[in-house]
Amino acid sequence: MSTTLPNRSTALNGSKPLGNDDLQAWKDRQAKADADPGILSGAFVQETLAMARRLFLQLQRRPSTLVAGVIQPLIWLVLFGALFQNVPAGLFGESRNYGQFLGAGILVFTAFGGALNAGLPVMFDREFGFLNRFLVAPLASRYSIVLASAIFIAALSLVQTAAILGLSAVLGAGLPQGLGLVLVLLIVMTLVLGVTALSLGLTFALPGHIELLAVIFVTNLPLLFSSTALVPLDFMPSWLQVVASLNPLTYAIEPIRYIYLHPNWNLGSTVLKTPFWDVSMGLALVVLLAFCGLALGLIQPLLRRRMA
Repeated sequence: MSTTLPNRSTALNGSKPLGNDDLQAWKDRQAKADADPGILSGAFVQETLAMARRLFLQLQRRPSTLVAGVIQPLIWLVLFGALFQNVPAGLFGESRNYGQFLGAGILVFTAFGGALNAGLPVMFDREFGFLNRFLVAPLASRYSIVLASAIFIAALSLVQTAAILGLSAVLGAGLPQGLGLVLVLLIVMTLVLGVTALSLGLTFALPGHIELLAVIFVTNLPLLFSSTALVPLDFMPSWLQVVASLNPLTYAIEPIRYIYLHPNWNLGSTVLKTPFWDVSMGLALVVLLAFCGLALGLIQPLLRRRMA
């Protein structure tokens, strides 16, 4: 059986000759129909939700991951709070007790640690060859792989945040009200998004999970101890104050801590006094947003190369 291909002199509907302009218009329509539907399409939303559902199914089959992720920060909160419960009042700023001071630090560091581990599931998919199946599939956009991981980590962070906020309230730290609570959640989610982006970038940049785990272990504790999570800035030596003033975790911890202590906060409220400048609530939020935007911008070229 032979196949006859249409030529320029034959009309697509057999009614009249096809001119150059008509031919080009037809080619443009075909190219548009065959083009990648992109991230604004319903197909992108559908595949993102499907990939996120896969991660939640894995969590359902291994619930110990979630249980450990919730219990660990609660243990930190209880033990560290008890360890310093007899310190003189006022030693940690305006906090009534060390538990109230510590709550913001545990909250932010827990979210940071979870987001830093966001790349591990993708790394294991990559090592076991499962990621290649995604990359050769007719996806609307391969960024659905990244977004699904971000949704999964954000959901886990919300569960951990709720548990920490609840226990802090039980231990006497109180609970932010109204817009304060909303702002606390937005601060946590902004930090999670930025750190998740960096973790996924490391996933595609490093050769294997051993190297990724090494980066996570090396990064975790230094960033914790070089922030204001455990002690105020003025407790630190001068060189560490400079480091803490450049640590993005500090700019997430201090606004949350201020919201706990000052129900009548506003964007102009000074939440931190660094060796360089006084940081207002609004400036701290701008720094966090800039960190998140920078992280997302840095991984774009890497993701385009690795997922091409």
